[in-house]
Amino acid sequence: MSANATVTVEVGLGDRAYDILIGPGLLSRAGTEISRRLPGTRAAVVTDDNVATTHLETLQAGLEQGGIEPAIITLPAGEKTKSFAHLEEVVDGVLAARLERGDVVIALGGGVIGDLAGFAAGIVRRGMNFVQIPTSLLAQVDSSVGGKTGINSARGKNLVGVFHQPKLVLADTEVLDTLPIREFRAGYAELAKYGLIDRPDFFAWLEENWGQVFAGGPERAQAIAEACRAKADVVARDEFETGDRALLNLGHTFGHALEAATRYDSARLVHGEGVAIGMALAYRFSSRLNLASPDDAARVEAHFRAVGLPWRMTDIPGELPDAEALLAFITQDKKVSRGALTFILTHGIGQAFIARDVPASEVLSFLKENHPGRQESRPDRRKSRPGQQSSSPG
Repeated sequence: MSANATVTVEVGLGDRAYDILIGPGLLSRAGTEISRRLPGTRAAVVTDDNVATTHLETLQAGLEQGGIEPAIITLPAGEKTKSFAHLEEVVDGVLAARLERGDVVIALGGGVIGDLAGFAAGIVRRGMNFVQIPTSLLAQVDSSVGGKTGINSARGKNLVGVFHQPKLVLADTEVLDTLPIREFRAGYAELAKYGLIDRPDFFAWLEENWGQVFAGGPERAQAIAEACRAKADVVARDEFETGDRALLNLGHTFGHALEAATRYDSARLVHGEGVAIGMALAYRFSSRLNLASPDDAARVEAHFRAVGLPWRMTDIPGELPDAEALLAFITQDKKVSRGALTFILTHGIGQAFIARDVPASEVLSFLKENHPGRQESRPDRRKSRPGQQSSSPG
């Protein structure tokens, strides 16, 4: 793959299908690409302070070149922006710009801006067009694709939102060169997730090539495209997460609980770091329940250590609530159904499955054993499999 090539990945949703374009220079071509699909449209760009400083001028020029002069809505950066107050600010900004239902809301930013702007687009005038221009690796490989939008509540992450598919995703690989290394690593966790779910060859490829992915060049675009194909395949099969799309939540039940426990303080933990720790915990928990080999958990942990990601709760600075409080955050998570704890567990690398009736007592015991308040390396106590699994990912 050439470093300058643009790759197109289609999300196949019938008459609502859309393209993910991956490659350099897409900010400058944004107006042309959007106008080609939505001729005559007007737009509002939703972004944050940090991204605006670095990329807004380039995007505005690219939009104007395609005949689009956007209204600009700039918000504070950070996870705490995913709130009711800022949702109202975006909705009011779109209405103040007198945009109509056939116009477009453009998200320029990472996962926070994409989730928030997409939610606003989904509810203003009962649903407006939406374009994702993700500027973080995490957003390019995960949150910008698939139509899940929302905001956080004091009771948990992403508990308020809608499914609202974009019309187009523009993943400009050049913008990743401006990311702080911590943010790039956090996005890499979501990249690795696709290998750990059902693409063991991809995870093995990442183990060999992660250095080139971090350095840039063709391996980076290749990895992003593979992750987008993986997610697009799942979304096309299960748009509204009634079946195996839930596999994409590998690590997220533990991770969301840890994010809520740190009050979404990005100085302590960002989303991708929470997912990395959550995936390592999911593999370790699977080993504890005698579902997978401890060697698989060790392999995941070793890879995360190699790339500089946290992989255990003790890697989170500051104190965490006790295990009972962490379990309370887990039971509040939207992946809990009628009180039954649902986790994505695994039989090995690339063999994730949905376990829908995991006993809360097992989770609590596991959290206590892995809590920073306890010393590590207590031997695993092997348990029997928790209930029935869903069909394995294909």
